[in-house]
Amino acid sequence: MEIGVPKESKDQEFRVGLSPSSVRVLKESGHRVFVETQAGNGAGFSDDDYRAFGAEIVATAESAWNRDLVVKVKEPLVSEYNLLQKGQILFTYLHLAADRKLTEHLIDCGVTAVAYETVEQSGVNRLPLLTPMSIIAGRLSVQFGARYLESQQGGRGVLLGGIPGVKPGKVVILGGGVVGTEAAKIAVGMGAAVQILDVNVERLSYLETLFGSRVNFFTATPLILKLLSKKPIC
Repeated sequence: MEIGVPKESKDQEFRVGLSPSSVRVLKESGHRVFVETQAGNGAGFSDDDYRAFGAEIVATAESAWNRDLVVKVKEPLVSEYNLLQKGQILFTYLHLAADRKLTEHLIDCGVTAVAYETVEQSGVNRLPLLTPMSIIAGRLSVQFGARYLESQQGGRGVLLGGIPGVKPGKVVILGGGVVGTEAAKIAVGMGAAVQILDVNVERLSYLETLFGSRVNFFTATPLILKLLSKKPIC
């Protein structure tokens, strides 16, 4: 099979569909891998890195797209619609619920599109390709939140961890899934006063084994949410 890895065209997207080590695995399985030049620069991989592991570097996006299987990171942009081909397999994050136009185009052009976020691990209730992205999102959420609490960013001048004599900031997390759990880890590590709300009592019980008394846990009932909207629960 011929596998194409185009450079991501979405703004501020620096990831790449395959690492050089992944190319090697595919090559050893008998496939040919075509990587668009500079596709891996944002992730720290040079064209020579890919060549060393058996990839063929191509000069244009069209050359990378014109393959049996295309491996990307983000969904095709409108400018890439004309590169999709009937019978082609596309493997990438799609998030089609938020993009009707892309959904309809994929159907019309006859592409077999596999969304990373829908791939399930056999026999286990897990989404192995979505989980790493959720971990990153959760950890970054607190990092960004702390940043925008600074006065220079138009915030209230709150330091999440506080200082001796000044209370720490409060972090309220709605949902204790992967994203919420990772957000709590960072918030607790920064010394914030953390509250987690979830509708699943069993999940809250599990999280209590992780965080103990460092986090306050609440069942997300309508009353609790109403009180929370007025003032964080202490």
